[in-house]
Amino acid sequence: MPSLIKRARANFNRFAEWQISGGLVLMAAAALGMVMANSAFAAFYDQLFHTKIAGLDVLHWINDGLMALFFLVVGLEIKREMVEGELDSWPRRALPLIAAFGGMVAPALIFLAINWQTPENWRGWAVPTATDIAFALGVLALFGSRVPHSLKIFLTSLAIMDDLGAILIIAVFYAADLSGAALGLAALTTAALLALNWYGVMRLGPYLVLGAILWLCMLSSGIHATLAGVVLAMTIPAGAPNKAEPNGSPLQRILDKLGPWVAFAVLPIFGFANAGVSLAGVSLDTLLLPLPLGVIAGLFFGKQIGIMASVVLANRTGLAQLPSGATWREIYGVALLCGIGFTMSLFIGLLAFDDLARESMTKIGVLTGSLLSALAGAAVLLWRKQPVTPA
Repeated sequence: MPSLIKRARANFNRFAEWQISGGLVLMAAAALGMVMANSAFAAFYDQLFHTKIAGLDVLHWINDGLMALFFLVVGLEIKREMVEGELDSWPRRALPLIAAFGGMVAPALIFLAINWQTPENWRGWAVPTATDIAFALGVLALFGSRVPHSLKIFLTSLAIMDDLGAILIIAVFYAADLSGAALGLAALTTAALLALNWYGVMRLGPYLVLGAILWLCMLSSGIHATLAGVVLAMTIPAGAPNKAEPNGSPLQRILDKLGPWVAFAVLPIFGFANAGVSLAGVSLDTLLLPLPLGVIAGLFFGKQIGIMASVVLANRTGLAQLPSGATWREIYGVALLCGIGFTMSLFIGLLAFDDLARESMTKIGVLTGSLLSALAGAAVLLWRKQPVTPA
């Protein structure tokens, strides 16, 4: 058992390291996208991502294809942490689960309250509910040993739970024009994947082939194709290796090989392609329009209110324990950092709206809300410590 716990912690730390350093690369890629979209290269930038390849433009391949790999890694990480990692028991899951729930409900309510008089914007209610794990950990990493390790575990666990919630939201609320035939084929493929898992198949080849078929089925089904990555992840065996596969479980081997590629290539490409929005004509009045204001307020105010209220409630009722060694001020700083919704928020925004005007307003809201949250979270974490006094 001690060796299992030690291995789980090593896996968790490795994942966090990918996310931290990958988050810094993601920041740079997003900034470059913004510069390109507001420079003399704006026309080239726009043309690049709307070039057709095999019937789909480059942006479509990135958002529906490459991001399926991101969702595969997210799904694998959720499964691993719940099987043998930091979320392998209810006491460990309780606080991040409760905090994630509060951190999704409050932003959605704030967004809807601000956009109540503009029903055409309601589809964007889920945009401010997401947390970008790579960006948030990247900012937290800037403080090094000044913040306790337990706080990094709490932020990572919370963001993982948040990702799970976002996946469910995408699957339930953003499906459109469903195809019965494609869904049927997807169901059969999923059944085949489950059968492989049931019979203990440990070789990756059959899973990956069926995963590719599942992606093609879901691409035509009306359910977003990236969710094929999550379904595939849930069927990948996480058990101990056998003699035929001595190098680790299939789940761990995929994470080891694919995790760095997602952190250092897939997410930066997504950020570069989707963060670029023209700021021509954007003013304070633009930020006060219902759509961007709802996203900004949801990310900046909603996240911190929902998470802190949930943490305080969970602590006072005895449902969960606070991160060891962390102060209330540091917990509040993490709650602010959870307002960095970049990757998943942009992704949900693309699903919510299909017109360029609302997409641009959503991007402006996400970028502004995420920036405010990052700056405020960093400022709070720079303050002096005060000890936690449990209620």
